[in-house]
Amino acid sequence: MEKLTNKLNKLLIERAELEAGLFDRLYKSILQEAIQGRLVPQIESEGTAEELLEEIRTEKKRLVKEGKLKKSAIANESRIFRGDDNKYYEQIGSKVINIDGEIPFDIPETWRWIRLGYIIDFSSNSSTKSENIHQDSWILDLEDIEKDSGILLRRKKMSESNAKSDKHRFYAGNILYSKLRPYLNKVLIADMGGYCTSEILAFDFGKINPEYALAYLRSPFFVEYAMSDAYGVKMPRLGSKQGNNALMPIPPLDEQHRIVYQIKRLKSQL
Repeated sequence: MEKLTNKLNKLLIERAELEAGLFDRLYKSILQEAIQGRLVPQIESEGTAEELLEEIRTEKKRLVKEGKLKKSAIANESRIFRGDDNKYYEQIGSKVINIDGEIPFDIPETWRWIRLGYIIDFSSNSSTKSENIHQDSWILDLEDIEKDSGILLRRKKMSESNAKSDKHRFYAGNILYSKLRPYLNKVLIADMGGYCTSEILAFDFGKINPEYALAYLRSPFFVEYAMSDAYGVKMPRLGSKQGNNALMPIPPLDEQHRIVYQIKRLKSQL
């Protein structure tokens, strides 16, 4: 009887593992379809992503004028476009180069490609010394985030932590991305402000829907890119230059909202 019970328990564990693996594969497939423009139909009245990018350019110019952003942020910004020959080109300043070989997949005509560094900066996170952090502040470490799902496993205060190293400050709504071991896919949206290990980067995607940006960072495409450009063998990390250089497909804003809704709907049915 005991042997039969043990065998049954083993079969139940194996079944649970298979179901978890299937869920993971299906969810990743949904994310990949989402960032390739295959999850929802395109609607002509929603315009193009070019209109959204123009809003971002205008915002950048305003921040430069107010002294909140360096002039180099607009002087050296990247603009990716498709030429009359149907090939992709990138313009930085007065220099234009063919990047058709870099484009990983086709996207709808209303979408646009950008470099990730166009909207965020992998090297811009400022550090705060641990002695300057209030004891009631939220401290987030890598082990507090579940791999792949991005679920927050625990929330601890500074008073409950043994933290002595400098931390990155983050705010509610920021996307928190672990640059260490990108294959673990530890990414989430902060529901409140706090401080995190320097292995986690805090991003504000501005006018981009943060949940669409989250789907992109967690997609098989970006994880594969991050691992292919990571440095370090035992402890691979995505570097700032490589992170900023990543290509990101941008849909019109209204379509981003519809994509996010569809991802949630499909995930609930898995």
